[in-house]
Amino acid sequence: MVGLVVLAVLCSACVSEPSPAAPPPRIPTILPPTTVTRVPQMVDRELPVDCELIVPTDVLTTHLGHELPGELTQVVGIPEPSLGRTAKIDCYYGVGRGLATAPVVIGLATYVDEPTAAGRVTDSVDAERREGATATQVDVTRHKASLVTTRDERLLIGSLGKTTFVARAKAGVVPDEKVGAVLAALAQQAMTPVEED
Repeated sequence: MVGLVVLAVLCSACVSEPSPAAPPPRIPTILPPTTVTRVPQMVDRELPVDCELIVPTDVLTTHLGHELPGELTQVVGIPEPSLGRTAKIDCYYGVGRGLATAPVVIGLATYVDEPTAAGRVTDSVDAERREGATATQVDVTRHKASLVTTRDERLLIGSLGKTTFVARAKAGVVPDEKVGAVLAALAQQAMTPVEED
């Protein structure tokens, strides 16, 4: 009788349901290598000698949303020791008959030190206010600048280290609700080295 019980237990083990199959092996997901993109940064740098290395015309067109007729003309300024200015370059975009016709002007200047550059920005903004302009603070990446509104133009003026930057647009070239962002983008580009091909 004991033999039958042992046999019954052994046979029940033989007919029990098979254990579930092992799950298929996991195939690892292979991701493509991550590309590190270097974000251009505004820097206090030596002034370029070519406006295409400050704000290339195709970059200007992208930010404005339309092309400017006319030519790109650059004017290299001379040092002004009485102002503490060591170098200057102005880029006139869309020049027709004379520099005054340029709808967009971007200028950079370097000074003997940071306080002198910052002082020139303050003096320029104060001079515009005395003429009836309004000025508000705007961000150009992590830096502050002044957006100045006059009857005829919009200016973004600021400094980084020993360098001052000015981005000007005649009224109407960019809608007023977008002009601050557009001028800030142009100022950022002007202070960011352009990598030559």
